[in-house]
Amino acid sequence: MSQPRRVVTDIGPADRAFRGIARGGGTTVLVLMAMVGTFLAYRAWDALHVAGWSFFTVQEWNPDGGRFGIAAIIVGTVLIAVVAVVVALPLAMAGALYISEYSPRWLKQWLVTGVDLMAAIPSVVYGLWGFKFLQWNIVPLSRWLSDWFGWIPLFTVDGVTRHDPLPNGTVFTSSTFIAGLVVALMITPIACSVMREAFGQAPQGEREGAYALGATRWGMIRRVVLPFGRGAVIGGTMLGLGRALGETIAVVLIISPVFIIQPHILQNGTSSVSSLIALRFGESSPFGISALMAAGLALFALTLVVNFLASIIVSRSRSGAVSEV
Repeated sequence: MSQPRRVVTDIGPADRAFRGIARGGGTTVLVLMAMVGTFLAYRAWDALHVAGWSFFTVQEWNPDGGRFGIAAIIVGTVLIAVVAVVVALPLAMAGALYISEYSPRWLKQWLVTGVDLMAAIPSVVYGLWGFKFLQWNIVPLSRWLSDWFGWIPLFTVDGVTRHDPLPNGTVFTSSTFIAGLVVALMITPIACSVMREAFGQAPQGEREGAYALGATRWGMIRRVVLPFGRGAVIGGTMLGLGRALGETIAVVLIISPVFIIQPHILQNGTSSVSSLIALRFGESSPFGISALMAAGLALFALTLVVNFLASIIVSRSRSGAVSEV
């Protein structure tokens, strides 16, 4: 019985060079990430050795006094990121769907360019805008949320009752909610770009098949485009979440740091790991620097996990598939 002949593809020099460059670039990124993690772990060892497991439970930051931990700041970091994702997800999805499915051809390129330029705006610009303009103009919305949804612990503001005319507006400023809104505007272009690329690659044959069966444009989007880009929606959102977890300057300009667990997102005062490092690095002792490195290591690990999961989801989505019709 004859054996099937093995087919061997002989790639050219250009392909070999490209493969080598791509492989070398990927290896370099992995090596650099490993070096960053190793450096942080080495510098954080003194603080972690002293604090032990209490580093993850203490709601105080006094390294020179022997009592410090990230319980409060890690909760603040996660809450700011969650608020940002909750706001950014519908904005990014709506923008991506409009650009890929509804916008006229002459307008599409302008919108794509505008979204990409938004991603390039420095974070300090967003922070200044949030500090000078947004937080004072968003106070009525924060007060309305507190009035009508204050029975939910997340929207409770200590000392403020429903329709209470006495509280000053500063009770609602420098909050998790405002910081999350600013970060949401920063991550929306990133998530929108990922989703737009996936929606635009939905198989043309499936689109035409849906129309042939009598579907409306929205019906086609709901049955073809959204299922095809589901992985990109989740992946783009998680990539934005990774950015939100590490945002520094914009958050520093807005929040009023506190070192207790602050679960009330509308109330003045919150904190984050990145803002703690930015605010305390210049005035810290050598042991305080080690404690900040330990906080940075925790943030590095959290962000790495989020981005790794996002990459897996994006790679397993149907994005890039071709129509079989």
